[in-house]
Amino acid sequence: MVVTRKKRRENKEVSIRLNNKPLGQVNNIKYLGIILDSKLNFREHFMHITGKRNKLIHALAKSANLSWGLNHEALNTIYKGAILPVMLYGAPIWGGAMGKKFKKILYSSVQRHINIRIAKAYRTYTNEALCILTGTTPIEIKAEEAANLYRITRDRQKHQLDYEVEPKNWTHPADSVKINEQKEGNEHRIQIFTEGSKNEHCVGPGTATYIQNKLIHQMKHKLRDRCSNNQAEQMAIVKALQAIETIKNKQQLPKNNNNTHRQQDNTGPPQKQEKS
Repeated sequence: MVVTRKKRRENKEVSIRLNNKPLGQVNNIKYLGIILDSKLNFREHFMHITGKRNKLIHALAKSANLSWGLNHEALNTIYKGAILPVMLYGAPIWGGAMGKKFKKILYSSVQRHINIRIAKAYRTYTNEALCILTGTTPIEIKAEEAANLYRITRDRQKHQLDYEVEPKNWTHPADSVKINEQKEGNEHRIQIFTEGSKNEHCVGPGTATYIQNKLIHQMKHKLRDRCSNNQAEQMAIVKALQAIETIKNKQQLPKNNNNTHRQQDNTGPPQKQEKS
């Protein structure tokens, strides 16, 4: 076998004799369980591994159906003990080839087939959804993890590694995250509260302005019915900024206390006019 990555066509046949007998030239060889090809793209290796694992999964299909057969735990044990180690064997060598879409599809198809059996799901589910249902890691991530773990352990350097933790051993976020709150005095002279809402009757924002904890201005605005709740929230913020600018310019806001102003706003897409 002649190893080369040149794409041009050329004569790659080499005549080699041993004991005056010609040796045959092949395009790929198997060495320590890994199939090496002349282009070093590991295409034959991926196809060989996926073919063997698919045969095993099809054999398991006779013992695992949607409503009967092996349960989730048994199938998950078979996947982690008989399928995953074989698929990840030699990952530090062929790990770079997983970047190709063809190889990723091959390995993902194998994982999807066994995940369908584990989750007792239908064939219409995607592999990403099945990985969430079964709690398995996508195969391309597992291959990258195995390759990186080998490189770290080979260097014999101290690295902090992340390992899988069973869900029952996970720490609750309330126990692991500490939030330090600092109590600050109310030093802000101006406070403006905004609100935007939409219901079956109308949609619009509202603002309430306080100066030194005293309500001095309150207003509601009505928008077109086509406007969304998000647009109402944004309009409330705009009105609050306008009120701050007015106060900064030392202009007095109209004091209406509990009275409410309702204004018609043209924000939003124009409504269609019906043709008579």
